[in-house]
This record gives sequence, C-alpha cells and structure tokens, in this order.
Amino acid sequence: MAKDASPAKSAAKKSASSKGKAARNSVPEAKLEAASFADLIGWETDDHLKAFKTFVKSCNDAIRMAERPTTRAIAQCRVPGSVLASACRLAQSADVSTKAAAKAFFEANFAPHRVVHTKNEGLLTGYYEPVMQGSRTRQGKFQTPVYKRPTDLMNVVDEADRASQPDGLTHVRRTSSGTSAYPTRAQIEQGALDGKGLELLYLEDAVEAFFMHIQGSGRVELTDGTTVRINYDGKNGHPYSSIGRYLIENEILPANKMSMQALGKWLREDKERGQKVMWQNQSYVFFRELGDGEGPMGAMQVELTPGRSLAVDPAYHALGTPIYLSVPGLKGAKKDDGFHRLMVAQDVGSAIKGAERGDIYFGSGKAAGKLAGTTRHAGNFYVLLPVAAEAAAGQGLRFGEHLQWQTTVKSAR
Repeated sequence: MAKDASPAKSAAKKSASSKGKAARNSVPEAKLEAASFADLIGWETDDHLKAFKTFVKSCNDAIRMAERPTTRAIAQCRVPGSVLASACRLAQSADVSTKAAAKAFFEANFAPHRVVHTKNEGLLTGYYEPVMQGSRTRQGKFQTPVYKRPTDLMNVVDEADRASQPDGLTHVRRTSSGTSAYPTRAQIEQGALDGKGLELLYLEDAVEAFFMHIQGSGRVELTDGTTVRINYDGKNGHPYSSIGRYLIENEILPANKMSMQALGKWLREDKERGQKVMWQNQSYVFFRELGDGEGPMGAMQVELTPGRSLAVDPAYHALGTPIYLSVPGLKGAKKDDGFHRLMVAQDVGSAIKGAERGDIYFGSGKAAGKLAGTTRHAGNFYVLLPVAAEAAAGQGLRFGEHLQWQTTVKSAR
C-alpha cells in the first residue's frame, strides 16, 4: 500500500459520501489520445515478460472487481472493468513464457493512449518497504507501538477507493449508538488506544514508525532472531496531510532541500518538535502481519513487484490497468536514460491524486528507500487500452454511449 492508504451512523456516512460524490463529480477532464508503440521510448528494450507476469498477478482481482455492482461515477480516462476483465482472461489463457511472446501479447491485445490533461506532464514519486528492528514486547529501546486494526473500526468507503476521498472520513468508529470519528494521530500517540490489546509489536524510532505508515508496509527484524512482514490493514479515517508540504509552506525547510532523508533528519533533531509536526498529519495506519512468503500487498491484495507495481488515483485509473511510464529525469533506476517501463496499476495512496500522478514501488531495504526518497520527477502515462475499447473508439463512438466511459478517444487512423 503506497503513501498513505458523527454521533449517528447515518450522519457519518452521509457526510463522507456526499463529499466523495461532490469530489468525483468535479474531477477535471482528462482525455486519452491514441499513440503507437513506436511512440513509447524504450518499448523495444523493456522486459515485457516481467510486466506480463505482474499483469497476470492482478487478473483474478480485476475480474472480481469487474463483476461487482458499483455506484462509482466512471472516470474520464478509466478503462471499463468489463473490458479489462476480458483482456485478463486472454492473458490467463495465453502461452507466454518469453520476453518476445509477452511483447507480442501486449501489442496484439492493447493499444497505447497518452493521458492528456490541463498540464503537459504528470508527477512520479516512489515508495518502498522499510526494514526495521523491533520487538514483540515493550522493552528497552523498543517503545513505539504498532497497532493492529481495532475491531470497532468500520470502512465508510472501499479500501480501493479511499484515495479518491479528498476530505471527509474514510473510516469511522462503530459504537452502540451509531458511529463517531476515530481518534487522530495525536490522540492515539497520547494514549487513546492504550489498554485495548491492539499492540502488534514495538519499534525503536517514532520517526521510523511514521514513515512506515506512509509507505504502508514494513519488514521487521525481531529480537528473537525472526523476521516478520506487516502490511496496511486500515486507517483511522482522517485525511492524509503531507508534513513535507507543511514545512515548505511554513518556510521551515526549503523545497529544493526536501527529501525523505532530509525530513527524517529534521524530525529527529528535536523529538518534541518533530512529534508536533508529525501530528499535523492526522491520518494513522493500522497493520496486520503477513504469512510466511508473502510480500508487501497493494490495494488489489496481490504481492507488489519492485519496479513494476504502480500506485495510481483510482478516480482515473482502474486497478489492474497496464500503464507505460516515461520518466526521463529518473536516472537512478539502473538506466541513465531515464525510467521507461510498462507498469501495472496495483495500488493506491492518499497522496496520489490526479490523472497522471503515480507512485512507483521500488522494493525493500535501504537502497530502495534511498531511491524512493529522492524520486520526484515529471513524467507521462500511456494507458494500454484493450483493443475491444480502442476499436469502438476508432468507429467514432463516444465512450459513455456504448461503453462505460466519459471521454472521446482520438483515433490513430
């Protein structure tokens, strides 16, 4: 899971749903314009087999999601779930075991389309799985608790849609008289959940725990020599707020010096000062322990693939959609000519909002963390549109008349 991730029950739901509906109905227009695979920088040399395996990993969930009834307003550049499900079934039955076969599959069954919106470029950032030291019990230096999901926590919106909720509550506390807002980060860290038996484990560093909340997962090396993975399992429902932006806007740290490493250093220099700034982000994440062999899970509940899994805004893109990224300025991901790669939308994040806004999953550990912490680059999305939808667009159909779509795709013909 990427970057973070009322007195009466009816009132809480009404408030959140009405705000969410208003936000969805006011989503700025974003169009798809047909391109060709020749337009995609690096397409010929990409590892299409890795992309294909990542795509297939999402397919069971993409098919299930397409079968669910939904009241969601279909976004303007969003691949229809039924069309994506059809492409998934083709992938599941295809005999693809080489890079060449994978490349041929994508070229035969998809057509690339550039996401066009009010800006010329989008924004790409990165996230990762931190590796930390921890303890099952509160002892010595391990004093910062990591909480599991409370039994009285209730979702107001589906987890896959929570990033599309710009304000209002995504989760609430269920009580005998209805629902109420869950405690904020500050209230929780001041003891609001003490004595409830929710402690999953303990970490040494409160800043480290804060960053793990933003990343949505972590690998913890315990004092008994074992290692466990923990993953996002809900949040307190309050909107995510970037403390990096808070420090920049209040002229505490300059924008050109901001990185995850610089932010961590500043927060640790004065613990009391750092804690008060971290409390500016009222969102608080709960975790669950994963089983043996499981890796970090995204919003689709499939294991994330380093360098192939992408967190997107689900208001614009259906989870499971293949998206080709072109990020010329990102030169730290093994190639000096930038990051040009076929990704799969498998995750969401509270800070990931917009038609061409993405968060690249880079993997586990310090090297991945360093790359993620310094990734903030302009880039472009090319949505791979299943040919069934592309063929309809080529006939001059307006999406929304014969497909569940709300924009016109410019034909390459």
